Amino acid sequence: MSKARRTPTLTLESLLSERVGGHVCGVDEAGRGPWAGPVAAAAVILSPDRLPAGINDSKALTAKRRDALEAEIKACAIAWGVGFASVEEIERLNILQATGLAMRRAIAALAVTPAGALVDGNYRFDLPCPVETAVGGDGLSLSIAAASILAKTARDRVMMEMDASYPGYGFAGHKGYSAPAHLAALKARGPCPIHRRSWAPIRALLAGEDAA
Repeated sequence: MSKARRTPTLTLESLLSERVGGHVCGVDEAGRGPWAGPVAAAAVILSPDRLPAGINDSKALTAKRRDALEAEIKACAIAWGVGFASVEEIERLNILQATGLAMRRAIAALAVTPAGALVDGNYRFDLPCPVETAVGGDGLSLSIAAASILAKTARDRVMMEMDASYPGYGFAGHKGYSAPAHLAALKARGPCPIHRRSWAPIRALLAGEDAA
């Protein structure tokens, strides 16, 4: 079954909650792959009694639907938090460790301390509570799906702000990801301060090579 057809539930949360004896947060990230901008993460503890309808993997939703669900999740969740790791931190630590840092910051921003965390993927990040991983978790777990929405909407807002700060790169459209328009702007203008200079296309441009 494809991820788009899955219906996330709270089953994984319930199983982990029984083991750890407390609230479980879903954790997901946005922005590990782009050429520019920070990586974002979100942590969400959902209430089984107040679940917004339509929560799903952020990639399966339109931008308008993500924005609407973001407001509903924040209003209904027991707790939610968002964290970022900057381009400088990505370059210094590497993207995997920077993602873990953003996740720890998201968990630290929760108003309620979780007893466990469900994390999308198969990498067990070093977080301040027991971690359970779930491959395709944003299509299985409502908490992870909610976190994917908050991480995506938060990062998208940052990249739209960066579009105003660094015009001409098209950040409001592609959000820093690989795109023909992004590559063309890089070739015409060179990288700006929020480009990840260790990324191969940026490194090639800085070296005077063809990044295509």
